[in-house]
Amino acid sequence: MKQFIADLREIDAGSVKFNEPLAAYTTWKIGGPADVLIIPRTQDQLVSVVRLLHEHGLEWTNLGRGSNLLVSDKGIRGVVIQPGDEFDYVRFDGKLVYAGAAYSLIKLAMMASRKGLSGLEFAGGIPGSVGGAVYMNAGAHGSDVSRIFKSADIVLETGELVRYGAEEMSFAYRHSCLHERPGIVTEAVFELEEGDRVEISAALAAYKQRRLDTQPLTAACAGSVFRNPPNDHAARLIQEAGLKGMRQGGAEVSTQHANFIVNTGQATAEDVLTLMKTIQETISDQYGIELVAEVLVVGER
Repeated sequence: MKQFIADLREIDAGSVKFNEPLAAYTTWKIGGPADVLIIPRTQDQLVSVVRLLHEHGLEWTNLGRGSNLLVSDKGIRGVVIQPGDEFDYVRFDGKLVYAGAAYSLIKLAMMASRKGLSGLEFAGGIPGSVGGAVYMNAGAHGSDVSRIFKSADIVLETGELVRYGAEEMSFAYRHSCLHERPGIVTEAVFELEEGDRVEISAALAAYKQRRLDTQPLTAACAGSVFRNPPNDHAARLIQEAGLKGMRQGGAEVSTQHANFIVNTGQATAEDVLTLMKTIQETISDQYGIELVAEVLVVGER
């Protein structure tokens, strides 16, 4: 690591922070420090950083907007990468939308509706970035990223810059090839359809209101904690098991939506993990169903 740090100082890497607490970088407001946090501003900087990491045989963690992530209390050993401000952009070209990895998915849905473009209505209440949405194949209301995805520019773990189409992404439920082949999305291209601006805006508003009514979006949380099992909903199972409102330290199963765990103020990652384990064991015992975590758990345990 020492040699990597020395070599890192010799390249244009963007912003570099050492022993940086990550709680402020996650929507759960939880997480210990990263040994090194690198925030590249440009694609060239990102490529240079990943290539250097590959040369030194070092692993890295992509942080994104931290909306679907639980960082351990001890933090992340090694290097954490978060694409910077110059990845926060959008450009429309007819029915095609070019969005940087750091661009807000909610904002993207709003911008598309103003253009009279349909296909992103489902994303109007999904927190997080475009890059994270592609990585997780984010979805809601019967649709997901794969339905509108055309291509993405990705920096692979070797530092090679590639462009993947939908087939290469191997999309599945809350899954893409990036779960097995590490890479960082720099830009995604979506293909939308022309529609009625009023109808699109109305659908977007309805989905947003539904989320506001049913989900604790004003609390520190990370979205849905567990994936929905086939032909069922994790929230229904958790609620029927009587786990709404259960607390562990500063973590609580939301009383508004049972598949959300909120940080009531002083929650630790261990609080959340203990609560998740209790939920999984309870649902397994009562229903014989194994709930799979949707949130990504990273860092030293």
